[in-house]
Amino acid sequence: MLRTLTVFFVVTFIHTGLFAQQGILKGIIVNEKGTILPGATIRLEPDRHLKQADAKGAFVFRGLYEGTYTMYVSNVGFITDTQEVAIQAGVTTAVVIRLKPGVGEMQEVIVAADIKSYTPDNLLNIQQSAMPVTVITRETIERMGSRRLDELLKEQTGLAVVSDISGGARATGIQMQGFGSEYVMVLIDGQPMVGRNSGNFDLSRISITNIERIEIIKGASSCLFGSEALGGAINIVTRYGAIQPQAQASLQYGSLNIVDATLEGETPFAHKRGSANLSANYYHSDGFNTDKQYISQGTTAPPYDDYSVQGRARYRLSKNGTVGMTGRYALRRSFMSKIFTGSGGGQANTSGDNQDVTDINLSGYYNHNFNNGLRSMSRYYFTRYVSDMSVLWQQGSTASAEQFAQTLHRFEQQFAYAPWQAVKLTGGLGGSLEMMDNNAYTHAADMTAGFAYLQANWLLHSTTELTGGLRYDRHNNYGGRFNPSLGLQQKITSWLTGKLAAGTGFKTPDFKNRYQVFLNPLSNYMVVGTEVLGETLKQLEAAGQISEIRQHLLQQLDGNLQAEKSTSLNMSLLFKLNNTFKLEAGVFYHDIRNQINSIQVATGSNNRQIFTYQNLPKSVNKGVEASCSWTPITGLEINGGYQYLIAKDRSVEVSIRAANWPWNKVRNNETGETRSSIPSDYWGIENRSRHMANLRVFYSWRAAGINASFRVNYRGKYPFGDANNNAFIDRYDTFVEGFFLLNASIEKRLLKDHLSLRITADNITDYTDRLMPAQPGRIVLLGAVYRWHMD
Repeated sequence: MLRTLTVFFVVTFIHTGLFAQQGILKGIIVNEKGTILPGATIRLEPDRHLKQADAKGAFVFRGLYEGTYTMYVSNVGFITDTQEVAIQAGVTTAVVIRLKPGVGEMQEVIVAADIKSYTPDNLLNIQQSAMPVTVITRETIERMGSRRLDELLKEQTGLAVVSDISGGARATGIQMQGFGSEYVMVLIDGQPMVGRNSGNFDLSRISITNIERIEIIKGASSCLFGSEALGGAINIVTRYGAIQPQAQASLQYGSLNIVDATLEGETPFAHKRGSANLSANYYHSDGFNTDKQYISQGTTAPPYDDYSVQGRARYRLSKNGTVGMTGRYALRRSFMSKIFTGSGGGQANTSGDNQDVTDINLSGYYNHNFNNGLRSMSRYYFTRYVSDMSVLWQQGSTASAEQFAQTLHRFEQQFAYAPWQAVKLTGGLGGSLEMMDNNAYTHAADMTAGFAYLQANWLLHSTTELTGGLRYDRHNNYGGRFNPSLGLQQKITSWLTGKLAAGTGFKTPDFKNRYQVFLNPLSNYMVVGTEVLGETLKQLEAAGQISEIRQHLLQQLDGNLQAEKSTSLNMSLLFKLNNTFKLEAGVFYHDIRNQINSIQVATGSNNRQIFTYQNLPKSVNKGVEASCSWTPITGLEINGGYQYLIAKDRSVEVSIRAANWPWNKVRNNETGETRSSIPSDYWGIENRSRHMANLRVFYSWRAAGINASFRVNYRGKYPFGDANNNAFIDRYDTFVEGFFLLNASIEKRLLKDHLSLRITADNITDYTDRLMPAQPGRIVLLGAVYRWHMD
């Protein structure tokens, strides 16, 4: 790998020396009245040239390769200007940029530049989905100073990174508007990633290097992505389309012996008919322990080493045809040892687990533009996730082991066409084959699926835009289903815009729900998939390992799991006041039928709990969400967000009203008092906070080349587990109390923006909780970034 990187960067620098056939871009930045604006930032993409306007508002880019660039001009207190600029060899191109006052980072609602949502290997414009979309730009990612994807996303409104201890210390995932991680699809360049632990997708697997932007869709997104996106989707768009050779190296080091090292490079080739970029990242952490009361030695989050390489290449075969490919390889190696402290303070026992995870993603595409305006893209995608994990007990004997490989093949044919100027159509069809090789998933059969979809964007009027979509999915075990979606944006006045979105979702049970037979010796429980439930319990009973079977549940659940369905509604208003303040506030409502949930079906020897899965007839996630952005003075930007959430299983309230056991009683474990339950005793679903909020302050001192940020994130009290065993959460159960996390960063740019020095501090108050094994204490890192590019 090192040899490949060395050759790549040498080639990059050789290309940098070829100064023939280059052009110049110069310009002046002014406001609407024609007054000079010094200190504005000018960025050229896809090469990310950066300049700062001088005291006269002027800037010059020299040595630009021929081609079309996208120019972003931003200044705090003004709306970011975006336009395309054509550079010709030997020609000086001059421009005058007029910035309009306003909040720079928030896009106009109705008319958005297509270039902001363009990707070379996907015709589907995800940002034009009917469901609400949030975009995190590369500039915001850099200003926050985050290192892994989970750190970045947990600071966004409506998102929370949660731990599921029943799935082990590594079972952490994202929660979105009350939907758990298993309902949120994670994609890279529009293609789904696989590999989950207890249904959770570990976002710390993904480095944020080489990311161009992150698109977050909230609500039922099955219309675009299929069954796993019942609650939403997170699409990671990587860098693309180099016009000029350049490279970058970065290094961060600090608390927990964290090392984050990255090399990136990109270059055109074949007289700029092609482009390629490559990024390599190494990340190490010593892990940490948030439960020192019971774990005297060892960690709750394991030490690990991450190695990842990802790249993208494009080549124009002809005037109308382009081929391309993307690839990613990642390896994580970790070992976590634990020495549990006994009740008398002495050593009770020792355990540890070892895990190696490899993740391979490959994609190829062919894009063709027909003379009649029709665009066609053929895409093939392959991903393979391999996990090898073993749990050691006492003197090194293996208590359990789990090895599995999950493979996905996916083909998709996309089309895009605009029959009229105000109407854009995007459609596609395809299929997938998913295979599992796992010693814990007995009799697991391959899953096949086919799909077809169509999305239309119709600009009815200069103030009205309508978005509609329809998708059909067919699963080899669960049949087919149509999922429609509809979105409307109406500009009511010059300062007020209304948004409305509705859609349906469809999620089939996965391998884990259907075929898993998994034993956790540390927590003394077993999980059995519904397709093998009856067979497995018979085998355990014959071996004398069963003390009780709940026959009514066995008859109801054995091989009977149904697909989940949902309906999502989102309504909001966007206020744009005095050009420096924007506020968007709205409500959301997600109605879920047949939601899959775990339930105890039997008790084994040594009081071991045996779980399987059942469908909850009806549950609901509903709430209020708001976000705002304000620029009170030049250089200062303040963003904030808040979410209020109610997440409940309605069948619990029905059981309480019917006085069914065990829902009919509430017990105070501290006093021993027991009384009859009433519906108002029901708090809600585990791991959901009713209140979440964030505040982000960014400050830029352009003249000094200093950027700083200070961020506060609040997560309110949320239930962790049922302590009094009445099958629902009440006020006497186990809760995690509300907490604040404070993060900050400061960056200094030197040598004409070639060098950046940064200090980041996360969780400044050093908050930890034993029920949050994935939340580290205070972390302070020092970092440096050096960029090689032509001035």
